[in-house]
Amino acid sequence: MTRTFQRITPFLWFNTQAEEAAKLYASIFPNSRVLESMRYDAEGARVSGQPEGSVMTIEFELDGQRMTALNGGPHFTFNEAVSLVVNCHDQAEVDHYWDRLSAGGDPKAQQCGWLKDRFGVSWQVVPVEMFALLNDPDPVKARKATAEMLRQKKPDVAAMRAAMK
Repeated sequence: MTRTFQRITPFLWFNTQAEEAAKLYASIFPNSRVLESMRYDAEGARVSGQPEGSVMTIEFELDGQRMTALNGGPHFTFNEAVSLVVNCHDQAEVDHYWDRLSAGGDPKAQQCGWLKDRFGVSWQVVPVEMFALLNDPDPVKARKATAEMLRQKKPDVAAMRAAMK
């Protein structure tokens, strides 16, 4: 396979779910696919504690963005210090990505467009119009939009617009 050069590639460390996550993510986003995987050989399995022949790394694309996932074992886990942002054109896109990424995830970790998927990866599902509302030139309207956003889990731009009146 010919590699396309991409200067920065997100690299996600999973315990054993890298292949499952890559396939799920690729099924959610358009222009996405699983590219290739490398498997643990006997030496790699011995050092890592992973089964020989299991997926070590898997490369995939999400809407054209290359990413790599590693089955590295339980040594490290995801936290909210790093998240993947999904910019959405409209509420239908927000609903699509939110519903699919949050399925089976941590419902307590959902606030203001942030969610944690079933693998523990943090995502921000953001309607791009939200920034215009939060930065409205009228500071009273901007505060009302912000207050409404802070009450929400999944972003609802129509509710933010209504709160500004």
